[in-house]
Amino acid sequence: MLIVVITIVDLFVPEDVHLGPLLVIAPALTASFAGPRMTGAIALMAMAAQAFIGWHFGVLFSRNVMVQLLSIAVLSCLIVFFCVVRERHRQQLAQVRSVAEAAQHVLLWPLPEQIGPLRIACMYLAAEDEAQIGGDLYAATRTEGGVRLMIGDVRGKGLAAIGEAALLLGAFREAAHQHTSLPSLAGALERSVGRYLDDFEPEEEAGERFVTALLMEVPDHDPVTRMTSCGHLAPLLLSPGHSVTVPSLHPAPPLGIGMSPDGYTLDVFTFEVGDTLLLFTDGIIEARNHKGEFYPFAERAAQWTGASPDNLLQHIRRDLLAHAGGALADDAALVAIRRTPPTRPGHPRTKIIHADGFRHRAGSAD
Repeated sequence: MLIVVITIVDLFVPEDVHLGPLLVIAPALTASFAGPRMTGAIALMAMAAQAFIGWHFGVLFSRNVMVQLLSIAVLSCLIVFFCVVRERHRQQLAQVRSVAEAAQHVLLWPLPEQIGPLRIACMYLAAEDEAQIGGDLYAATRTEGGVRLMIGDVRGKGLAAIGEAALLLGAFREAAHQHTSLPSLAGALERSVGRYLDDFEPEEEAGERFVTALLMEVPDHDPVTRMTSCGHLAPLLLSPGHSVTVPSLHPAPPLGIGMSPDGYTLDVFTFEVGDTLLLFTDGIIEARNHKGEFYPFAERAAQWTGASPDNLLQHIRRDLLAHAGGALADDAALVAIRRTPPTRPGHPRTKIIHADGFRHRAGSAD
């Protein structure tokens, strides 16, 4: 359409006015949204229009028209070359993103929807664009007679904090099955983080790297939950009837500080069927709106105490991003855990499908 408009206008303006050189705008604009083939085709159309204008006025083979045709041809070739280079870079970027996404999914395994008597959903919002993980982490594993979970927050954010996150996740998955109590498990994680920092902590950051973590154990048949906090925030306990309470923890210093193994405390709280525990990192409560106000997490979560873990996290995600203007300044992780009645013998297992960081269910007998 642009080529047609320029050509028609050029036919009716005075003969001393030449609009033909403007035809190069067409391939230049095409390059912004199309590939090299379409850009080349538009360039040929622009040259044909310039030739038609010269033929119409009987000066097709004049020096002026030939120079204009040559100029459009040279500029069009440069534009097409730019498109080729851009498409190659786009393909390379797509491959890098694919590899990065696969690596990130391997590192931060999606939590299963059901572990023993617990129904679980998780959410991760990375502060860096294109990243799916950063310095926040969570993990869960089935142990004899119960379930152990961990949520943590590495000092720093984004991709720079992945090293410590990977170390802690691996250490937890192994040590969770080797220690009978949460304080001893915390001591093992402290030793692992300490060894990592001794080997890889930059000299200029000596003593400044650490990880906060909350370790939790939920027995199958006792309506309680046991927690050991390594400098991490206490979870929210949501009960039916829009009731939200915060367990009173006795936190120890974060991992990586050099805490003595006997300095960790075990806290025990009631966790009944129908209750939901919300484990989270500080990226949730430190999200600010345009007025600088922090996200009122407990107040907002109280609106959805009756929602399933999946729906609860979807409500919080939409509300949190709306509060923060669509982007967070820090990584944020959230895990919702609901205690359900014991599974009946012979009850069909649920088939889990993971997509976009949320858990979806197919073929359930619920």
